[in-house]
Amino acid sequence: MPERLVDIPIESLPFVDEHFLDIAATTEEVWDALLVTMAGFARGSSRPVSRMLGCAQTEATGDVGTIGSTIPGFVVTRSVRPVVLALMGQHRFSRYALIFRIVEKPSGLVLLSAQTRAEFPGAKGKAYRGLVITTRGHVLVTRSIMRSVRRRAERMSWQGTGDA
Repeated sequence: MPERLVDIPIESLPFVDEHFLDIAATTEEVWDALLVTMAGFARGSSRPVSRMLGCAQTEATGDVGTIGSTIPGFVVTRSVRPVVLALMGQHRFSRYALIFRIVEKPSGLVLLSAQTRAEFPGAKGKAYRGLVITTRGHVLVTRSIMRSVRRRAERMSWQGTGDA
């Protein structure tokens, strides 16, 4: 699947922000919940938005946990179960990455983090950054994804089923 890869090292993209959320579940439950949540993201409104922006990836392909798989707007570039899922993408106004990390804390809770890295080249990129980052739209979407992961993982943990 090399044609789907985004050939930009994640670390070369400028840091934008990072969000953290404690979850009362195991790392495996959080991982499974993250994959199900991101697969659901692919079935939601992300497809028309990715087409409107001219994203390199506009369709969902493969399993979200597999490198080279895509969801609208992103390609999976790193996947290390159950600790890191990195998604990268690009469109007319930006090149970006969203990196989820899952860490078990000494308290028994699991820390889910979501780090965003992005560059916004040119005047149009600067304007897009203003629309998405400065208005906090990006923060709202990222936190919504993280809360969905928490709800799903904690439900799995409480039910003891391992099902998302």
